[in-house]
Amino acid sequence: MKHAETVTFGGSGLDRAAHLRGDAGQLGDLLRAKTTGVLPIWRGKPMVVGEGWARAAWLPTDHDIFGHADEPAVFLGLDDGVARFARDISGWEPQEEVDTLGAFLDPSEQQHPDTPDDHRFCELRGIMTALDARTAELIATAKAVLGWHETHGFCAYCGAKSHIAMGGWQRDCPDCDRHHFPRTDPVVIMLITHGNSVLMGRSPGWPEGMYSCLAGFVEPGETIEAAVRREVFEEAGIRVGQVSYLASQPWAFPASLMIGCHGQAETQDITVDPVEIEDAIWINREEMLETFAGTNPRMKPARKGAIAHFLLQNWLADTLD
Repeated sequence: MKHAETVTFGGSGLDRAAHLRGDAGQLGDLLRAKTTGVLPIWRGKPMVVGEGWARAAWLPTDHDIFGHADEPAVFLGLDDGVARFARDISGWEPQEEVDTLGAFLDPSEQQHPDTPDDHRFCELRGIMTALDARTAELIATAKAVLGWHETHGFCAYCGAKSHIAMGGWQRDCPDCDRHHFPRTDPVVIMLITHGNSVLMGRSPGWPEGMYSCLAGFVEPGETIEAAVRREVFEEAGIRVGQVSYLASQPWAFPASLMIGCHGQAETQDITVDPVEIEDAIWINREEMLETFAGTNPRMKPARKGAIAHFLLQNWLADTLD
């Protein structure tokens, strides 16, 4: 395994067993198996358990909590031979109102009355660094695929209500017979360097002092390299020459693939587009070391678990591959 595959949500080697998705009989047998676990997802938040919420809460298929579900379970794959599914129960209404739902980082936790007190729905951003690689991949997959089903319940061609098929990896339209598949949006995230410095930016509304690598969606008809150069120039007015691939990270917020790249800046003068970002600055290695140590008064480190943190940490350690 390359070092780059150790990024959060990547590299666990989950057996997705795609050959089983079209076999309704086998999937039914797996759902009935006593060893099978189903992960409840509530409004994008997975149910977790244990110290630091480090483990997924795998429940039996017939658990009462799934009475809140309005669509079938999604097949995630085989976890060392054990079948794993996920099911959305966003129809459940907790007694207490939650004001922070949908926030950049929702600190609230919800406990369903039909589960033990140590089972909670938690925001994935807040717990992602506590998860082992396999659990992280399973939860990220579940969150992304169920999020797609939530927003793609109708045929994009004729507007009819579509239905889950292929173990949750497809939606079929009964009226026009078209098939629809989960989407993943490619996003380039760039470690842009010039000599001993790296380019950092911040978006409006981010927590005070938070900076990260510049990033943006790849447009239709565009290569990864072209997207890197375009996004950096649009956001910061910097011209980028050579571009190389570093690492990728599935990012289930809601369903992106972060493509980490290294770009070598050909210019240094920054011209910020205020529509795109709020600020951009050059930071040298010494300042970035202070940032990671928590002693830089004007900047906080990128969030642990995010690919930006991974890239910057490896840039400092000279371990990019």
